[in-house]
Amino acid sequence: MPQTISFQRPDGATVSGYLAEAQAPLGAVVVIQEWWGLNDQIRGVARRWADAGFTALVPDLYRGKSTVEQEEAHHLMTDLNFGDAASQDVRGAVNYLKGLKLGSGKVGVTGYCMGGALTVLASTLVPEADAAVVWYGMPPVEYVDASKITIPLQAHWATQDEFFKIAGVDTLEAKLKEAAVRYEGHRYLAHHAFANEEAQGPGRIPQTQYDALWAQQAWDRAMRFFGRELG
Repeated sequence: MPQTISFQRPDGATVSGYLAEAQAPLGAVVVIQEWWGLNDQIRGVARRWADAGFTALVPDLYRGKSTVEQEEAHHLMTDLNFGDAASQDVRGAVNYLKGLKLGSGKVGVTGYCMGGALTVLASTLVPEADAAVVWYGMPPVEYVDASKITIPLQAHWATQDEFFKIAGVDTLEAKLKEAAVRYEGHRYLAHHAFANEEAQGPGRIPQTQYDALWAQQAWDRAMRFFGRELG
């Protein structure tokens, strides 16, 4: 049964998170939220990973806050210390799952939008992680020390993304190639948040658009990737 649990960060502080357990886990995955917070949509993503065989933990980066308003989401994201979130919250979540020794014992990290950017950072700051999947999000390239990425990395980018321009992806991928990172990147003729089924409709951001076809293809690729690297 999905449940709210608590885990410790490396610095000893306690963080809560949403845990979705797989019945016969192959491994485990830390799922990092979009800028909206730990909401029903990202809980559904965690349950989808659990249904695929990976016990999933979503750390509550906003400490209980979430929103459906773009302006408030921007404030919440701006107030978040990304380095601390990756090196403490995400690392703590990875270590919590490692301690459960599920399936292979391996733990991946995946994130969407803001969570995608944090996934890139976590790949440089969380040595215990075994693989990572990035969904349409990246930090400023100058903050990425690709030489520290020792795990396999997969990424899903939208060529029509107005928030994370594909030119920036080109720069990041060149940096990953130079550092000989085990990387596979996939591009889709889609808009930002194309895998979020709630990315369009009343009150949502006009620059985002769900695309069921590309979302399914990206999900299939991500699941095969984690099945290979974590199973």
